[in-house]
Amino acid sequence: MKIVRTAASAARLLRGGGGEPGRPLILVPTMGALHAGHLSLLRRARRLAGPEGRVVASIFVNPAQFGPGEDFSRYPRPFAADRRVCEQAGVDILFHPTPEEMYPVGFSTYVNEEQVSLGLCGGSRPGHFRGVCTVVLKLFHILAPDAAIFGEKDYQQVAVIRRMARDLNVPVRIITAPTVRAGDGLALSSRNAYLSPAERAQAPVLRRALLMARDATVKRPAELARLVRREIATAPLAKIDYVDVLDAETLQPPGRATRELVIACAVFFGKTRLIDNVRRKW
Repeated sequence: MKIVRTAASAARLLRGGGGEPGRPLILVPTMGALHAGHLSLLRRARRLAGPEGRVVASIFVNPAQFGPGEDFSRYPRPFAADRRVCEQAGVDILFHPTPEEMYPVGFSTYVNEEQVSLGLCGGSRPGHFRGVCTVVLKLFHILAPDAAIFGEKDYQQVAVIRRMARDLNVPVRIITAPTVRAGDGLALSSRNAYLSPAERAQAPVLRRALLMARDATVKRPAELARLVRREIATAPLAKIDYVDVLDAETLQPPGRATRELVIACAVFFGKTRLIDNVRRKW
């Protein structure tokens, strides 16, 4: 596995490596602190690339998607362990740039998606998806993958990136992979490491609440949201940021054209903010 830290060195290494018939280049963008969920994405990329293709993973803790008072400075950065995970998964190239490489002095151009990014995490974290869109588009330009793989836990992020790629005619196929969970149902996340033992014990309430709403006989979005809130409230350490029920494709309130709902939530346990979602027929 080769490690590259600059856009110029990535371009030299990848020139002619992707976009060739039978030799695809598959990207898995990450912020590091890799866990079993990331490993599943990397392994899927390896299968999709095949023996002739190449897998590139990026590890970059993107300052542009963190707001004031968020956890940018303490976000875990165990690069040596992450490198071993990438090697184990069969990654060919690891792109690990510095903030100065991605945002050089004088940087002033950002990318905004202005519809599916507005609610959910976009409402709670102003500017977050501007940072996500900007860094992902830069990765697409620098690495020129044929496809990129994202996890479904970050449901809104995937929707925003799909819309950006569609609207800006970015020739990268966006692939999603199922959320990987612990045995008690908690979605794997790098931020789970922040949880105290008591918080970790209560955190599976998110999955439990969402499954109750998925399987409930009630159908009105407001009723489904109330079910989720009521169940989450049984965990004393949980503080709800949002619970919302939206059209799974548009992330707008359900309407006549809606075929599937996404039920999404964000919940704080102490200072740790966890997200999860589930879909159900409408």
